[in-house]
Amino acid sequence: QVQLVESGGGLVQPGGSLRLSCAASGFTLDHYSVGWFRQAPGKEREGVSCMRVTDGTTHYADPVKGRFTDSRDNAKNTAYLQMNSLKPEYTAVYYCAADPYCSYPDEYDYWGQGTQVTVVS
Repeated sequence: QVQLVESGGGLVQPGGSLRLSCAASGFTLDHYSVGWFRQAPGKEREGVSCMRVTDGTTHYADPVKGRFTDSRDNAKNTAYLQMNSLKPEYTAVYYCAADPYCSYPDEYDYWGQGTQVTVVS
């Protein structure tokens, strides 16, 4: 069965950190670019980052530059999103997705179910 499963979300105070995991099964994740997205209540989904399979570089959205870091563990078929210096406005459901090219969201091949991140004092 082909799927992506996120984990690692939770409740954290402002300034805190979380590491999200995105575990793939049924396909080889390192053959794909991995994108992270988030959707806050009442808002549209927005892209957070995308790590390109072609050269391993990552594009980060401006609001998270310097705070978030993508990585992979190919042996575990898993990608990670390290989130530091979290702000309340980062509260959202976070999703990982796999695509060959860091395309537009609707073009991604696989999506996870999402994990809730809540940043509150």
